Amino acid sequence: MSPPVDNPPLDAENAAFIRCGVMVSVASRDASHVASLSRALGCRVAPDRRRVTVVLSASQCETLLRDLRETGTVAAVFTQPSTHRTIQLKGTDAALGPLAPGTTALVDANIDALVKDVAPLGYSEIFVRTVLAYEPEDLVEVTFTPTSAFAQTPGPQAGRRL
Repeated sequence: MSPPVDNPPLDAENAAFIRCGVMVSVASRDASHVASLSRALGCRVAPDRRRVTVVLSASQCETLLRDLRETGTVAAVFTQPSTHRTIQLKGTDAALGPLAPGTTALVDANIDALVKDVAPLGYSEIFVRTVLAYEPEDLVEVTFTPTSAFAQTPGPQAGRRL
């Protein structure tokens, strides 16, 4: 388990940003440092901003889930497609847990917001919904304590610690 963080690495603005309307990629590694990666479907941030939960489709990320169980190491990247604004969070205590009430509504809200965000870029609603399709019974939540956060928006500030 990670030591407590005096100040959460996410401020209120960045916490709001990662909650809805973003593409989320989650990565881990195995004991040999071989990476695994999957797309997440949504995100929840604890009210105190000290814990982040990402929602994944279990059948699409079996290797990632195995690595998270094995190492607890996690990196999550949140990107708004229309602006390329990107934030990366890292943690070392990722744990799988049961679905919280309202998880499917959270995922649906994120997908709805993504449809609106990418429509002006020429992506059809059916395309976005197909890429992000899921079965509610297949959802799994992974919760972690962000120990570091970085701005990853392309440009001169990429890599800056938040």
